[in-house]
Parts: sequence; structure tokens; C-alpha cells
Amino acid sequence: MSASTDDLFTTTTIVSLLGVVAILAAAYGASVFLLPKSARSVDRYIFVWLGFDALIHFIFEGSFLYHSTFGRAVFRESGPFAELWKEYAKADIRWGLADPTVVSLEILTVFGAGPLCVFLMYQIIKNDPARYYNYIVLSVAELYGGWMTFCPEWLTGSAFLVTDNWFHHLVYLWFFNGIWVVIPAYLLYHSYMEIVLPLRAQLKGSKAN
Repeated sequence: MSASTDDLFTTTTIVSLLGVVAILAAAYGASVFLLPKSARSVDRYIFVWLGFDALIHFIFEGSFLYHSTFGRAVFRESGPFAELWKEYAKADIRWGLADPTVVSLEILTVFGAGPLCVFLMYQIIKNDPARYYNYIVLSVAELYGGWMTFCPEWLTGSAFLVTDNWFHHLVYLWFFNGIWVVIPAYLLYHSYMEIVLPLRAQLKGSKAN
């Protein structure tokens, strides 16, 4: 059954989306205050992404873990963050049921990817070239997390994915999850170019000598 138009933009929907915008604004503000003016544009954009990524992991996904571990589940919880995840569960019911695969992935995301994002921000500030290796680690982890979130559903007929509401389907499932595919994929490409091209140039120069 298709959801009614009245269900598209509830107060929870609007507050949740505004929360995402506020987190993005905070990440941009951090780039203004913490990065030197001489920083490359690409490093500034990546810094903003990492700040956004870290805050999403810590605040939003951290709240999911709070409401979904030790026998609890979002659908049985109350509070602003529980309502946020109930809203997302309109597109993917597993997030309201404390699905063990989802919770397991989020534990790694909150306690692994989140701190790594912060460390990478520090490496950008210090202009540490080791960040390109860590971009790869983070990106592979996040792409793997996305794959393991949705592949089990596809293999079992997507019983928990709700696609009859265009907004929940396109915005919650495709757009917000797609961001964590497109940008990590770009970071892999960026890291490849920053690591491989200088090494090839160095190798070419050594052969010429």
C-alpha cells in the first residue's frame, strides 16, 4: 500500500533533514577554522566530507546503537533520535528491529570509521601524505559496509525494504546510501592518483638515468 502524501513531510522528516544540513554546516565551519588558507581545494572538500562523515557516524549512527543494543530496538524506544530512526525505518524496516547484521556493521562504523575520519582530518591539517593510504582503508570499509547492508536483502527478495513511497525510496535508500558509495569511490581514485602517479614518474626518471 502506498503511503499517503501527508506522510512524506512530517515534523520528524523536516527536523531530521535539517539535522543533516546542520552537520554539514558544522563540518564546513571546521574546515574554515582548522585548515590553512593555502590548503588545496580538493583537500578542503575532503576535509568537509570527513567532518560530515564523522559526525553522522558519531551522532546519528551512535544514537542508533544506543537504541538498538542489549535487547533494545528502535521501534520500542522513545526520544528524538529514536523518532529519527523510526522515520528511516519507513524505508528499511531492519533499522527499527535491531537487525543483528545492521547493528554489527554500525558498531564497526561508529567505533572504527568515525575515529578514522577524525584522524584523517588531523592528517590533512598536518599535510601528512600517509592520509592517502588511510583514505583507502576508510573507503574500502565504507563500501564494504554498504554492500553488506544491502546485499543480504537483495539475495532474500528485499523483504524489509519499502519502496512504495517515492520519497523514502529515492531519498532515504538511494540518495543517502548512495553518498557513501560515490564519495568513497572517488577517494579511492584520488588516492590512486596521488600514490601511483608520483611513483611511476619516479620510476621513469630512475630508468632514464
